[in-house]
Amino acid sequence: MNRSLIIGCNGQDGRLLQARLAEEGSEVTALGRGDLLLEDSVAVRRLVKQGFQEIYYLAAHHHSSEEIVDSGYLSLYLSSVSVNMNGLMHFLEAILHHSPATRLFYAGSSLVFGAAGQDMQDEQTPFDPRCIYGITKSTGLRLCRYYRDNHGVFAAGGILFNHESSIRSQKFVIPKIIHAALAIASGTQKTLKLGTLSSRVDWGYAADYVRAMIAILRLPAPDDFVIATGVTHSVQDAVEIVFTHLGLDWRKHVEEAPQILVRKRTVLCGNAAKLRRETGWSPTIGFKEMLIHLVETARNA
Repeated sequence: MNRSLIIGCNGQDGRLLQARLAEEGSEVTALGRGDLLLEDSVAVRRLVKQGFQEIYYLAAHHHSSEEIVDSGYLSLYLSSVSVNMNGLMHFLEAILHHSPATRLFYAGSSLVFGAAGQDMQDEQTPFDPRCIYGITKSTGLRLCRYYRDNHGVFAAGGILFNHESSIRSQKFVIPKIIHAALAIASGTQKTLKLGTLSSRVDWGYAADYVRAMIAILRLPAPDDFVIATGVTHSVQDAVEIVFTHLGLDWRKHVEEAPQILVRKRTVLCGNAAKLRRETGWSPTIGFKEMLIHLVETARNA
């Protein structure tokens, strides 16, 4: 039986991954925030020595593009370094010295590309992060490259573009839109305020991205892979689809609110040709179908 370890099991991806692995018959150990001190190298080493075939490092410290950081950027940076970099380093070291057969997947982010100077980003696009999350995630991916190139550790990286599911936190824009639209349709809310409607994002379905993680980790050799749909949509596109599906005129209810802090970023669109070629992966659902599915799931919850 395959033994898998998920670090960061309480987030959207961790919960979906745990269900997917259990469904296929894997023995899954899932740890969330508070279950393991990632800065404790001894505790990490003790855990890795249990001999897992697969480790999915999904732990991350980040915030929404529309969320104001009250604690300050120094605090955000230090927490991000601790989770996105130092904890990963302890796992890579433990695998190298105590469980060399273990394979590790590291969940990166499209924000590593920052102000990318090309229409689509792939594995050859230079990293140019412009936010703390992107800075620390790009370092995490480079650590994986270092350990596989210099020490032979099976450390694969996924550069994940935005992806959604019915369990996505409502602090992110797609769940925020859906929650508000349902409330407006039921008469318990009148308006929805968003920071901007023109922002464009490459959005995919989280269950598809979890399938990609598993496929990447089971390839003959480790590497980095972009996980994306290759198509962008605006926030307004999402608003129109959701509100129209519920029989609402979005123009009567949605307002742009300049006072809402929105992280400035370049439009990013991922080229997942390498992933498709080497694993046969492809998305199972399009943007509009995904949004309608998420609306119906939330409405029937």
